[in-house]
Amino acid sequence: MSVAEEFVLDFARPERIGLEETVYAAGKSAAQIDAILAAAAERGARLFLTRLDADKRVALGHALDYCPVSRTAVFGAPNRVAGAAAVAIVAAGTSDVPVAREAERTLAYAGVAATLIADVGVAGLWRLQRRLDEIRAHPVVIVAAGMDAALPSVVGGLVPGALIAVPTSVGYGVAEGGRAALDAVLASCAPGITVCNIDNGYGAACAALRVLHAARALRELSP
Repeated sequence: MSVAEEFVLDFARPERIGLEETVYAAGKSAAQIDAILAAAAERGARLFLTRLDADKRVALGHALDYCPVSRTAVFGAPNRVAGAAAVAIVAAGTSDVPVAREAERTLAYAGVAATLIADVGVAGLWRLQRRLDEIRAHPVVIVAAGMDAALPSVVGGLVPGALIAVPTSVGYGVAEGGRAALDAVLASCAPGITVCNIDNGYGAACAALRVLHAARALRELSP
């Protein structure tokens, strides 16, 4: 089997669900990723890549807009991000920023502006309090937090917008690579929180995009 026969790209995905094909680079060789990019180039298509390590990026033969913090890359022309930010991305600590940046880059790829607010964890609630009005101004809020992941519950009790929690793998010992954070947000007493998998900033951004798409569809249906 040739490298090109190992994948089938889903170019019809935007028409079905409003989200574009994304390449999960972890577990793929540089040769496989290059073949995928070549197939996209033949169609004049662009692609978003996640979990692309820096050393693998260097081995690729195609030009990419690469972010080493989030390990994401854009192949092809980027979308123009315009208008007010529809999504606030709130990171509990600086260590949670890579997950938050993955969400931010995913939204930017879709042409959606976002505001990234970092280091507002519950260990110093005054930091969150001084940014609350700014967070409340966004209809959708993504919160990335590790350790005890208390931040999504706190934010969920203070802001009215759709809230998407991303537990991160940040933490010592019993944090268990994010499992404690995942359990905490799943057990949250703040109602209506959507929960994504550990470190899945991409999935949180896609959930935010679905919310925004649904809101736009409702506006179009209104008389």
